[in-house]
Amino acid sequence: MRQINLHEAKAKLTQYLDEALRGERVVIARRNVPLVELTPIARPPSTPRPIGAGPREDGYELSGDFWEPLPDAVVAAFAGERLDGPDDAATPGPRDLKRLPVDP
Repeated sequence: MRQINLHEAKAKLTQYLDEALRGERVVIARRNVPLVELTPIARPPSTPRPIGAGPREDGYELSGDFWEPLPDAVVAAFAGERLDGPDDAATPGPRDLKRLPVDP
């Protein structure tokens, strides 16, 4: 067991924390009267989580077309492209918008 005074604990706290984590008993005292003991916190054992989604308790299942390729328009949208089509002509782009006058 190591007993140290409060002033020394302030100066070398990291060193004494490392000793306590290694299992050594470290007691901090004031005027040789023990105040506290440094001890590591016991962590509860954790169970590893399974990788991936796995079976679900709520019965959720993927739709049959989940693994089918995405439509070309969706792939193009993710790539930042616009496909020519009936919807594209009706959708104004940034250059189609007019600047609004600013009130003085």
